[in-house]
Amino acid sequence: MGIAVTYLALIFGCGLLARLLKLPALIGFLGAGFALNALGVEQVDALSVLADIGVTLMLFAIGLRLDLRSLLGKHVWVTAGAHMVLLTVIGTAFLAGMSALGAFGPEPLHVLATLALVLSFSSTIFVVKMLQERGDEQALYGSICIGVLIMQDIVAVVVISISRGQAPSLFSLGLLIVIPALYWATRHWYRLGHGDMGALFGIAMALIPGYALFEWLGLSGSLGALVMGLILAPHPGADQLSHTLFTVKELLLVGFFVTIGFQGLPTWHNVGVGMLLLLLLPLHALAYWGLLWLLGMRNRTSVLSALLLSNYSEFALIIAAMGVSAGWLAPHWLLSLSIAVSAGFIVSALVNPRSVSLASRFAQRLPARPPHKIHPDDRPIELGDATAIVLGMGRVGLATYRQLTEAHQYTVLGVEHDPTRVHHLRERGVNVVEGDATDYDFWARLIGSGTVRIVVLAMPAQHANIDALRELRSFGYGQVTVAAVASYQEDVEELESLGLDAVIRLYEGAGETLADRSVAAARELP
Repeated sequence: MGIAVTYLALIFGCGLLARLLKLPALIGFLGAGFALNALGVEQVDALSVLADIGVTLMLFAIGLRLDLRSLLGKHVWVTAGAHMVLLTVIGTAFLAGMSALGAFGPEPLHVLATLALVLSFSSTIFVVKMLQERGDEQALYGSICIGVLIMQDIVAVVVISISRGQAPSLFSLGLLIVIPALYWATRHWYRLGHGDMGALFGIAMALIPGYALFEWLGLSGSLGALVMGLILAPHPGADQLSHTLFTVKELLLVGFFVTIGFQGLPTWHNVGVGMLLLLLLPLHALAYWGLLWLLGMRNRTSVLSALLLSNYSEFALIIAAMGVSAGWLAPHWLLSLSIAVSAGFIVSALVNPRSVSLASRFAQRLPARPPHKIHPDDRPIELGDATAIVLGMGRVGLATYRQLTEAHQYTVLGVEHDPTRVHHLRERGVNVVEGDATDYDFWARLIGSGTVRIVVLAMPAQHANIDALRELRSFGYGQVTVAAVASYQEDVEELESLGLDAVIRLYEGAGETLADRSVAAARELP
């Protein structure tokens, strides 16, 4: 019990310190891992298990919300492929130069090329965690990032198989039958409900036919969890299951960041090599930005994607550990890569705050492009003759849209950044466009906005509503009525302090509506 108290106190304390310094809590968790190791506290075996489960559930959750069509665009697979090739070549030359200058001993060319390849990968865990905190998994730049990460993860699985010295089992071909069978068998899983049985079913799918089966077949268990999420994604209840598992997954992922600190106590030489490897990160960002810009993405989309993907992957540590065990990689590389990955997380966390407003402002200063040269998925939006705008077309936003349209006869336009949600709403006759309300360019390129009288901020993330409000006001929408919904009382107070005309706490608003409908129903009784 004593060691558990030590772990909890130090992890919570470091996480709290990071938050007080306005840094992501994961930086504190990384620091806690190194601190526990330096203090000689023994690593708890269960920590690695919990970390693995957390990573598995995270990839399962990605699959639950992933639209496979987003992977087919050339802005995903061309960016992923070209970036890996380009950074592998640059990285190999960079590592060879470091070796020539005496940073480390001579290494065979194939070892340097393998290290450069794994250093070209971005961290799935870090990127997805940041996207979830922003609520931007379904935004265009978020979809691009996830697509690129999946392509990289597939390559990483191949590298891991080679590092193990064994090919996947021939039985893996059986997945061609198992996957369709699971898709058919689980089509009514949502009848288990959203409580404990639904959550247990999701965890079981991720860990048993996902992780365990794929590992037994010689494939990546993480890939298996992603595939299981994709199997359930088209069925009803997938989005709710993702939300149900969110807190469990977040807590377990703390273990992943802490375990990085237990890779070993680095020497000053390891620290020096690890810090030198950070010099490749600006080249990562430039390569991502340049490739996406050439493929027709707007500056904002290219910049946000480039900044978020500019870090090193946890796969670098996995592959390095396998290389050390197999004898083709010197042990000092594992510690040096641990420093590079950890420091890369810190740098990436600093340049990727929850709010995207600073990155949007930076993108605004870059040379603009004519609309006809922009990718169709990234072009500006026509507002038309709308008299009210609802930003965020989830359940609350859709209910607001209907009330304004049916009860108050406003001409309402919904704005939603999830393309799949936009498609479904349009099929139901809802006047909705795909767009990101936190995007400077969204507001800069609106056409026919002079008739707008009401704007409702109905996005689920508080910081997204605040960012949208700032953009709204920066474009002179001072004469419109602005209302918002918030989940917590402190969020209500923050929005009210910003001068909104109306702020409703989510559950209080639901209670008022329920009371009104109850009274109306009672009046109809004889």
